[in-house]
Amino acid sequence: MEPKALKSDLVLILDYGSQYTHLITRRIRSLNIFSLCVSGTSPLDTIISLNPKVIILSGGPHSVHSPNSPTFPSGFVEWAQSNGCFVLGICYGLQLIVQRLGGEVRVGEKQEYGRMEIEVGRNLGIFGNKNVGDRQMVWMSHGDEAAQLPEGFEVVARSQQGAVAAVEYRENRFYGLQYHPEVTHSPEGMDTLRHFLFDVCGVGANWNMENVVDEEIKVIKGTLGPEDHVICALSGGVDSTVAATLVHKAIGDRLHCVFVDNGLLRFKERERVMETFERDLHLPVTCVDASDQFLSKLKGVVDPEMKRKIIGKEFISIFDAFAHDLEQKLGKKPAYLVQGTLYPDVIESCPPPGSGRNHSHTIKSHHNVGGLPKDMKLKLIEPLKLLFKDEVRQLGRILNVPEAFLKRHPFPGPGLAVRVLGDVTEGNALDILRQVDEIFIQSIKDAGLYDSIWQAFAVFLPVRSVGVQGDQRTHSHVVALRAVTSQDGMTADWYYFEHKFLDDVARKICNSVRGVNRVVQDITSKPPSTIEWE
Repeated sequence: MEPKALKSDLVLILDYGSQYTHLITRRIRSLNIFSLCVSGTSPLDTIISLNPKVIILSGGPHSVHSPNSPTFPSGFVEWAQSNGCFVLGICYGLQLIVQRLGGEVRVGEKQEYGRMEIEVGRNLGIFGNKNVGDRQMVWMSHGDEAAQLPEGFEVVARSQQGAVAAVEYRENRFYGLQYHPEVTHSPEGMDTLRHFLFDVCGVGANWNMENVVDEEIKVIKGTLGPEDHVICALSGGVDSTVAATLVHKAIGDRLHCVFVDNGLLRFKERERVMETFERDLHLPVTCVDASDQFLSKLKGVVDPEMKRKIIGKEFISIFDAFAHDLEQKLGKKPAYLVQGTLYPDVIESCPPPGSGRNHSHTIKSHHNVGGLPKDMKLKLIEPLKLLFKDEVRQLGRILNVPEAFLKRHPFPGPGLAVRVLGDVTEGNALDILRQVDEIFIQSIKDAGLYDSIWQAFAVFLPVRSVGVQGDQRTHSHVVALRAVTSQDGMTADWYYFEHKFLDDVARKICNSVRGVNRVVQDITSKPPSTIEWE
């Protein structure tokens, strides 16, 4: 999916490094408005080429006074004004507008972090749906504040401490909020964004998954030649399956799917997935058993980033070999490889500060984003790369992918390699983890909790613990259980199991899985952790 192909008003977010930046993207999409996030230092030509109707400048950890603090490109203000583009600055974005347009930003006498009450001073523009004197709780996170506004701007809200909370210059379509409306800690924040986008900016709610299907099929057909054949890497997860189904709808029998057993799959995953592909999805799939190949390359490797890159490289070598065999059969070499890369994969694989491309830190690299070898012979097609997980599920429903399959919890491309902390080939770590994970997931299903949890899995920890089993001292392994709730994987909270459920699961694991004598639960949200352990 390419942004230019979408027939909808685009809200473009310029990212200056806030941990909430991509939450803005997701919140706006929930209003049936297409939003896209790019680096805050993107060239003006890039911004112009996307033709946004609204631009949002995100928050960030920087101060406008810091050397080399990120900013929008030269000519941005003039272009926005001359082309009727609306601009909203949030937190750092507000301060950037104030400073660049001739105002003054200085260190606040009273810094504001966390919940803070603000009061509406003018019911115009961004607060046109509020009354003067209305108060609301918002989420602040700033040390600097706007001290003097540029010519033409006016204050429309202040915090209870008197700091500027919202500004606007309606004639030139520039607006600013010192707080974060996108977070749930600002209860009326979505109401403010909704009013701003629909009533102030006149954006239409005309973006939906039906449009995505139609446009993506056009893009796929336009990318491929009429004789081109395509390989699709099926992992057994929702993402690659929906991607395959979409490409199959576009090009039919010229799609050739391959499922790789890399030795890092869950309990009976290969058998279960292949049955689903054949019985329910009717996709032509070749299964390649490459367990020995992957595990031999992973022997002795403990660094999670190295694991990911090794696995990515081996996947591509297998796909290249599959393409070679297919060429012998078809008399024509496949030119493309389909992968189910999602928007969170792209976001979390962004370069670190100083690269000139983005101002947030790399969280992790993905085998289908950051681990591809430079000499890969197949060109990539990633039809879902601008979509979040829940949007992919919506797309799958339109494509008639079975609901039970769409509801499957996400499973990482590197498989159990990122759930065994340490060397995956050491001892019987993989076998232990498979058994523990199966008990955990089946217990969740039996309790009717599976659909209420975004992702659940077990982790093999690189520690042993003293225990007592059968009146004997044991020195066995420790496993961790993780279950989270989330909307799109960008943020997550741990799932609150009842104590009886955890007690029952722990007993089953310790009584059924040889080599485990202790079970712990991960109760960390994202942030500060990621969802996977690695």
